[in-house]
Amino acid sequence: MSLKNKLQRMKKHINVQEAENKPAAAAHSERDTDIPFAEEWKSFGVKPFFFEDEYCLIREVVYPLTHRHGRYSFSELDEVMALWNEGGLTHTLSAEGYEKSQLFFFDTETTGLGGGAGNMIFLLGHARVYKDRVVVKQHLLPKPGNEAALYQSFLSEVDITSLVTYNGKAFDWPQVKTRHTLLRDRLPKLPEFGHFDLLHGARRLWKHKMERVSLSTVEKEELSVIRDEDTPGYLAPMLYFQFLKAEDPALLQGVLSHNEQDVLSLITLYIHMSKKIFAASDQSSEQREAYAMAKWFIAHKETDRAILQLEALKGKSFEDSDRALFDLAMLYKKQNRQADAVPLWEKLMTSDLHKCRYQSAVELAKYFEHHVKDFSQALQAAKQAAADEELSEKEAERLHVRIVRLKRKYSS
Repeated sequence: MSLKNKLQRMKKHINVQEAENKPAAAAHSERDTDIPFAEEWKSFGVKPFFFEDEYCLIREVVYPLTHRHGRYSFSELDEVMALWNEGGLTHTLSAEGYEKSQLFFFDTETTGLGGGAGNMIFLLGHARVYKDRVVVKQHLLPKPGNEAALYQSFLSEVDITSLVTYNGKAFDWPQVKTRHTLLRDRLPKLPEFGHFDLLHGARRLWKHKMERVSLSTVEKEELSVIRDEDTPGYLAPMLYFQFLKAEDPALLQGVLSHNEQDVLSLITLYIHMSKKIFAASDQSSEQREAYAMAKWFIAHKETDRAILQLEALKGKSFEDSDRALFDLAMLYKKQNRQADAVPLWEKLMTSDLHKCRYQSAVELAKYFEHHVKDFSQALQAAKQAAADEELSEKEAERLHVRIVRLKRKYSS
């Protein structure tokens, strides 16, 4: 046996002996630990969770599926899951192959907005949608020295399959990973999972009409969620620091309620976005949003769906109408439907947008040169593009090369 293996066996033996020799008093119970304001916590639905010589606090709230949060009831997630599982759509928000209970709607509250080891999570909130109910569970850190209990409670009860967050990829989960790294010798490993970050979809669909695509703005503008007497998220760190001094649960009740509303809004937002995706060619869609949805389909190589969306926008006047028309022409080209693309390129030759004029002229020159072998029309399209006063130096150089080649072909 190698020296390494011998040491490993000795280490396990020592750990077993230490566990056996640990005095019984080290195993804490609810009676052994004096939890400040225990009755007040209990009245707010909060129970302690004990781990080694630490504890954290857990709050659980249950809603019926018929409960409406904003414009949707939670039962509508069933319809959304059926759409994903039957729709055959490739998308970053696709829940194909998932049960609804496998979606883990997750949000945190931290002591600051920055990253790094100096920023601490004091509240982990999540919601799960089951067959007959929605369960919101929150894990609260009662003091900084109890982080091991906080993450033990979180990881021991949570079977994460797919996170659904709002800015969770950039903020919430990296924060969890950072804190877990500091305690990893005492905790289970972090699970592997898929991740639906709804912030990215919100930016795609609504950045043109929202100055800040925050969850609170999306709630108000898209979900019809109205929060009465809500504790703003930016106050959470200050209230937590006050709580650490006074230990009074009343200081954090507003923060817990705010976090609860956040995770419930993630359910509603996922329902809302999913329904918009599957009703994408609906004529009632706001035009710039409809175009943004088409771009989203293009990004996922869902060409047929993107074409349906863009065709519904033909003839409509809005800020991005020429860009939408050009994108449609390029998708027609991708499907070898040049006969459908050419009239669009010809129309865009007089667009107010230089990029659309230039690119359409180039596409027409390519079409006439390579597909029709009509070098005269190809040359005419290239010359018209070259006369554009907004040409960049690089664009002018490329057109010059094209024109020289076309003149040579035309004269031969």
